[in-house]
Amino acid sequence: MLGTSGTLTTVAGIQRGLKRYDRNRVDGCWLNVGEVRNVTNDLLGRTYEQRIAEPCIGRDRADLVLPGCAIFEAIRREWPTERVRVADRGLREGILISLIDADRSSGRRPYAGRR
Repeated sequence: MLGTSGTLTTVAGIQRGLKRYDRNRVDGCWLNVGEVRNVTNDLLGRTYEQRIAEPCIGRDRADLVLPGCAIFEAIRREWPTERVRVADRGLREGILISLIDADRSSGRRPYAGRR
């Protein structure tokens, strides 16, 4: 299973004990279901203020992370999996990188250099 952005990147940052969110340490990592549950259970025991103080959450996501965890659990129950791959870069970046790689492998010159 692949999880992009939002809740799963937050959970991954917390699970890794990051002192501040680092996209490079989260993007592409694997989380097993037990790790996600442990972080979720920890977050359920925190107050709103404690969630704000978490460097991987902050004020903007403090009220969204718990509903996001519930949504992920519902999805996982519908499509059981033991692991999830975390993608911070999102689908648009992935599509763009795939197009760039395909263009490079075709041997074509970049668009800007064409006349």
